[in-house]
Amino acid sequence: MTASVVADTAVRPLFPAPNETAPGDLHIASWNIRRRIDGPTWPPNDRWKVRAPRLAAVLRADPPAILGTQEAMPDQADLVRASLGPGYRLVGHGRNADGRGEGCPIFFNADRLELTGHAQLALSETPGVAGSVSWGNPVPRVVVRASFRDRVTGATLTVFNTHLDVFSAKSRLRSAWLLHDLAEEATGAVVVMGDMNAGPGSAPLAALLSGDLVDAWAAAAQRTTPLWDTYGGYHEPRVRRGPIDWIAVDRGTTVRQAAIDTRTVHGAAPSDHLGVHVVLGLDEETS
Repeated sequence: MTASVVADTAVRPLFPAPNETAPGDLHIASWNIRRRIDGPTWPPNDRWKVRAPRLAAVLRADPPAILGTQEAMPDQADLVRASLGPGYRLVGHGRNADGRGEGCPIFFNADRLELTGHAQLALSETPGVAGSVSWGNPVPRVVVRASFRDRVTGATLTVFNTHLDVFSAKSRLRSAWLLHDLAEEATGAVVVMGDMNAGPGSAPLAALLSGDLVDAWAAAAQRTTPLWDTYGGYHEPRVRRGPIDWIAVDRGTTVRQAAIDTRTVHGAAPSDHLGVHVVLGLDEETS
C-alpha cells in the first residue's frame, strides 16, 4: 500500500486497518501540529481555525495507538484527544514553569495500552526544574516520558517525545545527549520521537543514535512513502534537505512499516510539518 497526497475530504489510512494486521502491531506517530495562530497569517492555511478541522479529519482516519505532538497548546491538545477517540488519554503539559504554553504531550489508546508511569523533564542542566533553560535556548524545552504495558502482548514500552530548540545548536546537541542517556536507562522497547530541528548527518542525530537507538525509517522492513522533507511549509511534498522530525527505536524492536504523512484535506495540509508514522511489531519477547 502506497501513501500519497490525498486531496479534499477523502482521507484514507496510511496503514492497514487494525483487523488486517498482526495482533502485536502498534502504530506510533510523531507530529509537530504547529502552535495556534489566530490572527492573519501567510499563507492563510496557517491559521488554526482553518487547520483544526483538517487535523481532526486526518487523525480520525488513522488514529495511532501512540501519538507524540509538538507545539501543542492546551486547546489544541483537547482537539487532538477528541479526534483520536473516546478511549484516548494523554500525559504532558506546557513547557513553562507554571505548566502553560506549548507542550509535547503523548496521546495513547488506553484500551490497548496500560500507562505504568510518566514524567515531564526539562532539557537543561536541571531536568527536574520545570521551565529551566540551559545551553543557549531562549525558551524552555521539554521531553515527556511515558511507560506502558501492551495489553495485547504483555510487552513493555517506554516512549519519549520532545521538541529540540530551533535557535541554539549547542542546546540541540546537549539535549540529544540527554535523550540518549534517558533512553539508555529505559527498559523494554524504547521509542524516542519528536521535532529534532536537525537533519540527516547532523551532530544531534549522531549523538542520539550513538548507542542502542536506530533510525526507525532505516530499520523499517517496508517504507510506504518517499523520505519527504518533514518541514513541509504548506508546499507540495519534496525531497531536498531531508527530515527534521524523527522516530528512533532500540535495536531489538521490529519496525514493520514507516511513512511520512502527506495527506491533505481540501487540498491543504493540517500543519507546516508532516507527520512521521511507524508500525512496530511487539511480542512477549519485547519486554
